[in-house]
Amino acid sequence: MARGINRVRFMLLILGFVAGAAFCSAALLQRTRPEQPESRPVAPRNELNPGEQSLTGLFEKVSPSVAYITSLALRRDFFRLNVMEIPRGAGSGFVWDREGHVVTNFHVIENADRAEVTLADGSTWKATLVGYAPEKDLAVLRIDAPRQLLHAIAVGSSADLKVGQTVLAIGNPFGFDQTLTTGIVSALGREIESPEGIPIRDVIQTDAAINPGNSGGPLLDSAGRLIGVNTAIISPSGAYAGVGFAIPVDTVNWVVPELIAYGKVRRPTLGVELASDRITRRIGIEGALVIEVVSGSGADEAGIERTFRDRRGRVVLGDVIVAIDGRRIRSAGEVPLILEGYEEGDRVEVTVDNDGRQRTLRVRLGRAR
Repeated sequence: MARGINRVRFMLLILGFVAGAAFCSAALLQRTRPEQPESRPVAPRNELNPGEQSLTGLFEKVSPSVAYITSLALRRDFFRLNVMEIPRGAGSGFVWDREGHVVTNFHVIENADRAEVTLADGSTWKATLVGYAPEKDLAVLRIDAPRQLLHAIAVGSSADLKVGQTVLAIGNPFGFDQTLTTGIVSALGREIESPEGIPIRDVIQTDAAINPGNSGGPLLDSAGRLIGVNTAIISPSGAYAGVGFAIPVDTVNWVVPELIAYGKVRRPTLGVELASDRITRRIGIEGALVIEVVSGSGADEAGIERTFRDRRGRVVLGDVIVAIDGRRIRSAGEVPLILEGYEEGDRVEVTVDNDGRQRTLRVRLGRAR
């Protein structure tokens, strides 16, 4: 029994020691800890410098014109056979006018069943496809939004751009909306390939950060004017690597009105059907091989010869267009690019080669289509 009493006394002694230590610790903390935690005082600063003020003001001015584009695809549920919409891709765009037209890249909405446009105020609108030009990687959507939400972007010029001048890009990289990046014009006169494989010329190269999701967004000059449409990057990883490209606004400014009016870019025609570049490369031809001539067309009247099979079934190659008005043609994709500068009824000099025999013909251009 005495042993039990001693054990109880020992336990009480230990508990008393622990309680005392806790009390002392609490008292010590109470004495050393301030009654109210204090933040560090904020150091004063001057106004933003003129360059910062210019950038912030420009962003506030232009960002209401920039939109977020979501493309949607229809998919059927394998088990329930229900049709549902799933996001297919996303990109950027900008408001073209107060009628609700929104410009973006063609590859942003390519193969989509439907698209939505989210404006700067966060409102989302169903979009209808007005027109597209895959060879320029441009498309026009339309939304039925109130006019007070539609802030048309100011349009500039790309003809007078200089390497080294400041540019800004606003877009939605990786889904982060209303993102501003800055840089310079790194080079001019670049050439990239459109989704249709046709070259896009006079492209602007910039080091302003452009990432997936920026496609279709505006490239701006220091006055906040549209000078290009961001469309592509060169990167081993798929992310920003310092080299981005934008379709020049001078191209955009004639393509977009055509898409709004006709749904496509209309060009005058020679009246020929050309072989694909894949075929001409395979047979070792440089130029545009004529495989068919439209009856009654300017090409027919001028005597351009088509490709055909002889009585033995052998393929007899037709004329190869090697120049139009002295401008060299290396591939079929270059023909429509040159014809963009002409109108129906114009006459052009077409130089053709047929098995080493060259001749120059005057061809009347047909109706734009």
